[in-house]
Amino acid sequence: MTGRDYYQRGLWRDDTLYSLMAAHAGARPRAFALRDGARRLSWAELVRWTDAVAADFHAAGLVPGARVSLWMSNRVEAVVALLACARNGYVCNPSLHRNYSDAEVRARLDQLSAQALLVEDGFGEAAAPSLRKTYRLRAGHDPGPDLPGPDAAPGDLPARATDPDAVFYIAFTSGTTGAPKGVMHSANTLLANARDLVADWGHGPDTVLLSLSPLSHHIAWVALAQALVGGCELVINDPPPSATSLDWIVETGASYVMGVPTHAIDVLAEQKARGLSRLGKVSVFYMAGSPIPPATAQAFVDQGIKPQNVYGMTENSSHQYTHPDDDTATITATCGRGGPAYEVRLFKQDDRDIAAAPARVGGRGGPGAGAGGTRPWGGRARAFPGAPRSRRGRGRTPAPGPRDPNGSSRGRAPRSPGRGGPAAAASSRGRVHSCALRGA
Repeated sequence: MTGRDYYQRGLWRDDTLYSLMAAHAGARPRAFALRDGARRLSWAELVRWTDAVAADFHAAGLVPGARVSLWMSNRVEAVVALLACARNGYVCNPSLHRNYSDAEVRARLDQLSAQALLVEDGFGEAAAPSLRKTYRLRAGHDPGPDLPGPDAAPGDLPARATDPDAVFYIAFTSGTTGAPKGVMHSANTLLANARDLVADWGHGPDTVLLSLSPLSHHIAWVALAQALVGGCELVINDPPPSATSLDWIVETGASYVMGVPTHAIDVLAEQKARGLSRLGKVSVFYMAGSPIPPATAQAFVDQGIKPQNVYGMTENSSHQYTHPDDDTATITATCGRGGPAYEVRLFKQDDRDIAAAPARVGGRGGPGAGAGGTRPWGGRARAFPGAPRSRRGRGRTPAPGPRDPNGSSRGRAPRSPGRGGPAAAASSRGRVHSCALRGA
C-alpha cells in the first residue's frame, strides 16, 4: 500500500492535533477540554494558551523541525507545550522521566540537538549547547515568569503547520533491550489508532478521559489523541495532595480511565478496602503495558465496567484491543483484534516470511498506519528505517505469542488477537514514515 491508499481508506487524514483542537474550540468553545489538579480549561482557553506559548517559542528563534523537550510533572503545561509544537511544526519530546538524572537528561538533549527545554523547579539542572532557551516552571501549578500563562495574549505567530505526515512527536523507549531509541510519530501515525479506538468504543464529547499514566509515558499521549479525536475532556493524573487515584477518579467524574495493570490492581484493592460498590462513573478501564491478570479484568466485568485489554508499543500505540461486544472470555484472556488501521499476523520465528500455524509461537509483523519509526538518536539529522523487517518489508515486533485454532494469540505477552482470519491478521495498514529531522 501507498500513502494515497491510506488516505483513500480514511486511515490517514488531513488533521493535525492542533487543527482538531481548534475545531472543537470553534464548535464548543466553553466545553471543558483539559484538567489537572488546579486548572480546568475550556477548548477556547486551551487554544488561547497554546497560541501564546507557540508565539513565545517563535520569538525564541525556533523554526519548523526544532526539537522541544519537556521535563516536568503531570500538569497542563505539558499538553499546552506539545500542542504549541504541533501548531508551529516543531518536534516535541515529552519523555524525560521524573527520576532521570541530570546526566541522562543531558544525553537525551544532546541526542536530539534540542533547542528548547521546559523544566520544572526541583527536577534538576540540565543544559546542552544546542539549547536556544530554557523555560523554568515553578513547582505546583504556576508556570512562572518564563512561560506565558493561561491569560497571556498571543504574540506574533508564524504560519500554522498543516502537514499531518511531518514528525511532531518523539518518545524514547525504555531501553530495556538496549539503548533508548527515539520513536518518531506524525499526526497521522498517532491519530490512526486513536480514530479506531474512538470509533469502536463510542467515545465523544460526554466522555471524561482520565490518564493515570504520567505525561512522560506514551499511554498519556494515546489518551490525548483520543480526546482530540472524540472531543473528550482529558484529565491528567494530578490529584490534590493526600487524594488517591480512586479519589481523583470519583472527583473528576471520569468515565474512561487509562493506565497499566498495576494502576487497576491498586484502584480495585482500594475500592475493596473502602467497601465501595462502584468506581464513580467509570464505564471503561483501559489496561496496557504488561500482561493483565484475568482476575483483574474479571473484577471490572463483575461490576459492569468494560475492561479494555490492550497490547501495543510506543511505535504502534494501542493497536491490539478488545471491543465492547467481545465476550467475557475474550476480554479477560486476550487483547482482542484491534481496529481497521491494522492487520495482525503471526510469522514463524525462524522465517519472517512464513505465517505461523495455529497453536504455534510467532512474531507479529507489519508496518502500520499508526506505526512510528525507531532508531537510536545521535547528531542533528536522522532518518528512521522502522522496526526490524522481513525480506518482504513487513515490520516485526520481537515479542512472540502462540495462536490457537480460532486465531487468538495467547501465552506470554503479547496475548491476542481475539478473533481469527485476516481481520486478526501485524501487517498494520500503513507505512513507516521515511523522513529526516533537519537541524535548524
